[in-house]
Amino acid sequence: MGDLSQKIIGYDLWHLELPVTSRRDHGIGSVEGVCEVVVLRLTSEDGSQGYGEASPWSVFTGTPEATYAALNRYLRPLVVGAKVADRAAIMAQAAYAVAHCTEAKAALEAALLDLTGRISGVPVWALLGGKCRDSIPLSCSIANPDFAQDIDLLARLQDDGVRIVKLKTGFKDHAFDIMRLEYLAQHYPEFSVRVDYNQGLSIEDAPAQVRDVAQFDPDFIEQPVRAHHYGMMMKLRQATDVPLLADESVFGPEDMERAASEGICDGVSVKIMKSGGLTRAQTVARMAAAHGLSAYGGDMFEAGLAHLAGTHMIAATPEITLGCEFYQVSYFLSEDILEEPFKVEQGQVVVPDTPGLGGKPDEAKLNHYAVSKSVAA
Repeated sequence: MGDLSQKIIGYDLWHLELPVTSRRDHGIGSVEGVCEVVVLRLTSEDGSQGYGEASPWSVFTGTPEATYAALNRYLRPLVVGAKVADRAAIMAQAAYAVAHCTEAKAALEAALLDLTGRISGVPVWALLGGKCRDSIPLSCSIANPDFAQDIDLLARLQDDGVRIVKLKTGFKDHAFDIMRLEYLAQHYPEFSVRVDYNQGLSIEDAPAQVRDVAQFDPDFIEQPVRAHHYGMMMKLRQATDVPLLADESVFGPEDMERAASEGICDGVSVKIMKSGGLTRAQTVARMAAAHGLSAYGGDMFEAGLAHLAGTHMIAATPEITLGCEFYQVSYFLSEDILEEPFKVEQGQVVVPDTPGLGGKPDEAKLNHYAVSKSVAA
């Protein structure tokens, strides 16, 4: 066991723009050209290092500029000079040092866990309660406005052994959504299909369109209307037998309590970026399970470092039973930032067993893709 009483003396940041291979549309916005992430590196007195990634999206959780500022200005003073062992105290202070900025707090906790795991010689999942699974079924989102390109992607997914897809809907028109559902039913009947509106429907259109989509019997229908429309979410849940999942309506445990008590969903998409960290994400999943609700391992537009953090979280959380969507590094980014590839085999994300997160970024890639950074000489 390494020395967890040593202090954290290094705190480095990179704001990256990572090229992507295609456009992806969601109900509330699009990503094209690049996605933006912020990477944090912590260094302890013995030279050990831990990494975390923040993956914001301006229309969902926040901006990369806000994330970078939160980490650089408001969270840095809580960390530098603190003991590695003081992770819980640091995160408790971080909760109130800056409002919102959940992605920044997720990156900070991931870096603290990675550092602790590397010093202690144990994987992050061991620090989160232990491992309940060795692999996680992978879901890949179908979100290209040019469906011909997604048809090519579907063939690649089939060859790669992926058998879960999530159709992004509500960004074009209802006929486009139905056409793609019909194509999947006809050409890929072996696929499990989920549907995700990302708040894309108006309260006027939602009832009829959700009923139409439910006829295709997807695994679930996710967040048809705006996050604050709890009343409509409840009505949509009652109008169909297909499970209704909440995503944008539930960020952290506080939202989960309200969502469960008001009966707006049958399950929840759990994301470390919106929850504000790995332990808060676990709390959301456990609260959902306590209310008889299912949980799914969601993500943002992430690079491999965030995928690793989410993988460890799900590996230690038996309440998350619907797989994960850590597909970006394999099917969306032009190049990942990790030194070694994020491991996916036959449609399953493989849970690492090596210390910490089980992977680290290539610093040359961090510097290459950085649009701003704060790195000690």
